[in-house]
Amino acid sequence: MPTSSSIAEARRALGQRLRKVREDHGLSATELARRCGWDRAKISRIENGHSPAGPEAIRTWVRVCGAPERADELVEAARSIESMYTEWRLLESRGLRPAQDGVRPLWARTREFKSYAQNLIPGPLQTEEYTRNVLRGIQQRRGLSDDVEEAAGSRVERQQFFSDKTKKFAFVLEETLLYRRIATPEVMTEQLGQLLQAIVQPNALIGIIPRDADRSRMPAVEDFWVFDGRQVNVELVSAHLTVKQRYEVDLYLNDFTRLKELAVHGGQVFTILAEALRSYAQT
Repeated sequence: MPTSSSIAEARRALGQRLRKVREDHGLSATELARRCGWDRAKISRIENGHSPAGPEAIRTWVRVCGAPERADELVEAARSIESMYTEWRLLESRGLRPAQDGVRPLWARTREFKSYAQNLIPGPLQTEEYTRNVLRGIQQRRGLSDDVEEAAGSRVERQQFFSDKTKKFAFVLEETLLYRRIATPEVMTEQLGQLLQAIVQPNALIGIIPRDADRSRMPAVEDFWVFDGRQVNVELVSAHLTVKQRYEVDLYLNDFTRLKELAVHGGQVFTILAEALRSYAQT
């Protein structure tokens, strides 16, 4: 699965588009560099994706190549690339609540959600106390200001989208995350009980990949969300990754299909959850 390599791949793709503009105008890289007043190596770095192409450089490039009408689309592509990778320190600079609020427009316009999780139970399925423990851990680990209560409230409010019958959700969870002690046994028991209730919700499909599943062809990967098959969000250790390139979105969609095929559904999910609940009762 792609992670931060998405940035390099996107830059290479943009570089190839700029190279085509140059070649269509019949300019060598050396001649383009001379006319732009740049070092020849700059052209090579941009075309091969080794350096980002900024708006000013792109506008100069296409103007010299006699294709100024291409500027806006290529500048927009470059800006999209740079916004793919957002460090948590920037995203959460004003606290956890603004970061939670920031995704509401995306959730409001999305009609079909796909979620894979091996680390944490996905937000729409979380109890408020489980959410509070997750956010408290993030706040303490990243040294953020304490707005955990407000952030938890924002995430709980966002669960209204899960109740919207015009939206469809498909979740694939690793069985191991049911045993990941995010909170006390009492909170975990409540959380698994909420999962049991969510299974029967008509607009949601919940599958669980058993711990003993054959992973030879499809290992566990990072948690991710797919929105309407057009955008993927991935939470990395240091940053939030947004993937929109068709090729990479398709990679995530294909892996989601494989993961879903590994999962059990229906009655077998109840059996797995019941076993996990028994483990907390014995704690």
